[in-house]
Amino acid sequence: MYHREVEPTAEYVARFETGADWREEIESLAREEDVEAGWFTALGAVQDADVWFYDQEDTEYRSVTFDEPLEVAACVGNVSLLEGDVFAHTHAVLSRPSGQALAGHLDSATVWAGECHLRAFAEPLERSHDEATDLDLWL
Repeated sequence: MYHREVEPTAEYVARFETGADWREEIESLAREEDVEAGWFTALGAVQDADVWFYDQEDTEYRSVTFDEPLEVAACVGNVSLLEGDVFAHTHAVLSRPSGQALAGHLDSATVWAGECHLRAFAEPLERSHDEATDLDLWL
């Protein structure tokens, strides 16, 4: 396990703009407030979503697109730097009107309504390539 202590410096709440991209709204908040490391939670609803699943055998993401209204029952993730730019690593549980849950790495989604809480950390977190997983990970 790799770990380090983080020191929270600020907390923000935000309401996303209808029609914007969900993950880009989080990244915009981080850029606007100069947050290079943090943890967020969010909830709301989206008009569509592109959800990714990481195939551990092939070491690549598989994408599934949902072109329908979905509730964002839970959304969690972190903010870090990837190749020098802010990146919001975003996972979500989405639900259909039937209650069926869909989950995974939320790459993009069109906001219907969204609210977010972001806790910023003092020191940046930088992602770099991890040979074992073929992913860009912190530390």
